[in-house]
Amino acid sequence: MTATSHLFCNHGFSATGIDKILTRAGTAKATLYHHFASKEELIAAVLEAEGETWRNWFFGRLAEVKGPAPERILAVFDLLEEWFSDPGFYGCPFINAVAEFDTGNEAVRLAADVHKQHLLTWLKAQEKEMKAKDVTETARAIAVLFDGAIVAAKHGRDPSFARTARVIAEGYLSQIEDR
Repeated sequence: MTATSHLFCNHGFSATGIDKILTRAGTAKATLYHHFASKEELIAAVLEAEGETWRNWFFGRLAEVKGPAPERILAVFDLLEEWFSDPGFYGCPFINAVAEFDTGNEAVRLAADVHKQHLLTWLKAQEKEMKAKDVTETARAIAVLFDGAIVAAKHGRDPSFARTARVIAEGYLSQIEDR
């Protein structure tokens, strides 16, 4: 799975053919198709594995952050900058996959939705603690900054987009707290 993840995440889901995967993984086509009936199933498995690994790291690190809810929310952007600074950073596989595939590819969209729901659930819990008037809208606003920072950092190869998003989030959260 690691070889496939590397190829998909660094070269693209559509651009990576089965033959390239077989060569990199050092496996036979029959073995691959024994485990995955199609390339779409393989993509879904890669997204699931990548998402689980990332969420374990991300939410594990967030669990270490002490302080009130606004500080924990802002720590999200500090972690993003750390992630963006990794030489192996290739963006978010879910954002990349959704951008690559036709909107009719429900398996990819569903995997991305499930992944995003983890973040939204965490954000809503923080915002309930803050007593935000509209928890759902506040979580969505932070998620927009989150996703935007990922795309900008990947495109610009500049981890500081996370700091820019943090500054915007800080201003937004201060308005929420003042209400």
